[in-house]
Amino acid sequence: MQELVEKILDEGEHVGGGIVKVDSFLNHQVDPQLTRRMAKAIHEGFLTAGVESITRVLTAEVSGIPAALYVAEEFGAQIIYARKTHSRTMTGSYYVAEAISRTRGISSDLMVDQRFLNTQDRVLIIDDFLATGATLTALAKLVKESGATVCGVGCIIEKPEEGGRNMLVDLDAPIITLAKIRFDESGLHVTSS
Repeated sequence: MQELVEKILDEGEHVGGGIVKVDSFLNHQVDPQLTRRMAKAIHEGFLTAGVESITRVLTAEVSGIPAALYVAEEFGAQIIYARKTHSRTMTGSYYVAEAISRTRGISSDLMVDQRFLNTQDRVLIIDDFLATGATLTALAKLVKESGATVCGVGCIIEKPEEGGRNMLVDLDAPIITLAKIRFDESGLHVTSS
């Protein structure tokens, strides 16, 4: 998606350690029109890959929610976001999986209420980044624990050098990303997927 490539090049900032800051449009301040177009591109990618009849779109709070919401809308599906903290309103039974945040460097449990995933569900997992694959792997564990089917994984930005795609091969599902980034001594490089 060339528009996204240009946006990353214009507004993305390498803050060290292989982390790019895209908070002006993706994961702090959100550009809703761009996010809607990105969701349409992800939707089209999955349709091209033969993925249809999605009932749930799953993401982790917080940064994945905007894109996941629009992807769910494209498929006419419900969105579920895995909670990272337990609140007093969480009184039911939950599927739980551990994930280590690439940007925060801490471990957290991802939790989904068991009422919202069942064996008949066909699930897409959507997130803002595919880096190490830790969050996406944890989300896939939640889906498998529920007995639902992971039908695909979609991310806005992929960092191929961190190997996350390889962590997801056992899912045997299409992986759609819109832009790939890498860093070297000459700076940030962005290509369309």
